[in-house]
Amino acid sequence: MPMRCEKGGTGWRRGTARGALLCGLSAMAAPAFAQGTPAASSGDTAWMLTASMLVLLMTIPGLALFYGGMVRAKNLLSVLMQCFAITALVTVLWMLYGYSLAFSSEGMHAGVTGLHSFVGGLDRALLAGLTPDSRYQTVPESVFVMFQLTFAIITPALIVGAFAERMKFSAMLWFSALWLTVVYLPMAHMVWGGPGSLLGDLGVLDFAGGTVVHINAGIAGLVACIVIGRRRGWPHTPMPPHNLGYTVVGASLLWLGWFGFNAGSAMAANGGAGMAMLVTQIATAAAAIGWTAAEWIAHKRASVLGIVSGAVAGLVAVTPAAGTCGPGGALVLGLVAGVTCFFTATRLKYRLGYDDALDVFGVHAVAGIVGALLTGPLASPALGGFGQVASAWGQLWIQAKGVAFTVAWSAVLSWAILRLLDRALGLRVDAEQEQIGLDLAEHEEKAYNLS
Repeated sequence: MPMRCEKGGTGWRRGTARGALLCGLSAMAAPAFAQGTPAASSGDTAWMLTASMLVLLMTIPGLALFYGGMVRAKNLLSVLMQCFAITALVTVLWMLYGYSLAFSSEGMHAGVTGLHSFVGGLDRALLAGLTPDSRYQTVPESVFVMFQLTFAIITPALIVGAFAERMKFSAMLWFSALWLTVVYLPMAHMVWGGPGSLLGDLGVLDFAGGTVVHINAGIAGLVACIVIGRRRGWPHTPMPPHNLGYTVVGASLLWLGWFGFNAGSAMAANGGAGMAMLVTQIATAAAAIGWTAAEWIAHKRASVLGIVSGAVAGLVAVTPAAGTCGPGGALVLGLVAGVTCFFTATRLKYRLGYDDALDVFGVHAVAGIVGALLTGPLASPALGGFGQVASAWGQLWIQAKGVAFTVAWSAVLSWAILRLLDRALGLRVDAEQEQIGLDLAEHEEKAYNLS
């Protein structure tokens, strides 16, 4: 039977834009659901098609170039290959069972009390029931499937930056497949899965993936770089980016694609999408300025790598808040994220000794945590927000519980997957392969042929 969203209070069933739209997804296959579905909108459909392409652009070529420019020349192709292969792998797994486990509530829970709170069913495996006429709210369901697929693609791809230059390609593929299945899909369901989902019922606000994508991936990245170990020579051997031009182009594509990520999460071409786009721009610019200012004060200079890293920190931080914070809140959020991530990416990892090669934890996890926590108070109308929250500080406490759960979920399960794979096939290339670079060792190709 169809589900019904009720407003009032906080959380997905309390009026958050994305949550209200997700309410009822699991009943799509029921004939009665169509009776209560809003009229189809060609404008919404056109925007969501565009948003899906923008989010895919974030991974290939955006993230691939952003990461590729920061590694040494001998590892450029390996990073590009990993991002491209993850895109293909996750697409197939999403079709086979990923969409169903993330967004269905039927098919696997008979007699298992409470399982729906953590993961969906398998009744939509192989995209069963999907037709050109099936719809999700005002857009074709196929568009919703594609949009959510692009989120599932970029999340494991983000983790690549933590263990760059040292993980076997085969191990990376197995890790990505298992991590998507065991960590990402349940987390997506727990936050966005509709009535009965664990964090949704708790009232956690996550408009476009602060917990599901960025904290989840950032914590996994930290665990991965610790389990695999440091690159040989780090931190005493200089390992500067080989082509910051690629990194700037990649960061620019991420900035552009993020409008699909955040504004697309409104699931409509409306004022909510417009505000999400605006606050994304403001927070990103503020974070770039915040990082640059902190770097200038600390090192008496401003770097290209610093300003683009700051921009990414702002993009990450505003992601959970894009549907509920106002322009002033976005400005504050961006500045805080930019300054905080400058210190975690440039000081913390050296102080603690973990080799997070491309600052996946230092930027994505940290900015994601900052953004997820501040989403609570910044959603309050008293602070210029647009969320229906009973109390700014009460919502902060709810957000903190959501962050703590996400950190624990990702850390424990990521560690278990990595240890299993290390025993089964080994995670790391040998010393000689790492020395000559993964491009030649793993793929027998070179990015640059200077002959």
